[in-house]
Amino acid sequence: MGLTLFPADGDVTSPDISWSYSGFHLFRKWLARAEGFTLAEVDGFGGDRQWHSVSTTLAPLLDHPDDDGPDLTPGQCAAMLPRLQAMLDRRDPEETDAAYLRRMEDVDELVTVLRLCVDKGVELVFG
Repeated sequence: MGLTLFPADGDVTSPDISWSYSGFHLFRKWLARAEGFTLAEVDGFGGDRQWHSVSTTLAPLLDHPDDDGPDLTPGQCAAMLPRLQAMLDRRDPEETDAAYLRRMEDVDELVTVLRLCVDKGVELVFG
């Protein structure tokens, strides 16, 4: 079992990104740390901090239920793209840590899927 994020364009050949549920959780934990907070401190992940107090354009992805909830709109996808692209632009080409390299691959694949959602004006589906 796992989670796949894909554009709601009806095209089965469109790019997507998949994780196990635990892999998606690890990815979100990593993104949260990159944004300056830990998931464990916010509501829904064991903490008391409310999401409205977290300043990140990645909140729609970070605060989304794993396998349910609303699809993300093209506008939400567009709002996340600059931050994710900035992560890619600042990646360290000399880094050899396998976990870091995997997270950067995840960001790269997610950017591809989000761009397609924006370009086609379709939602990002969590399936």
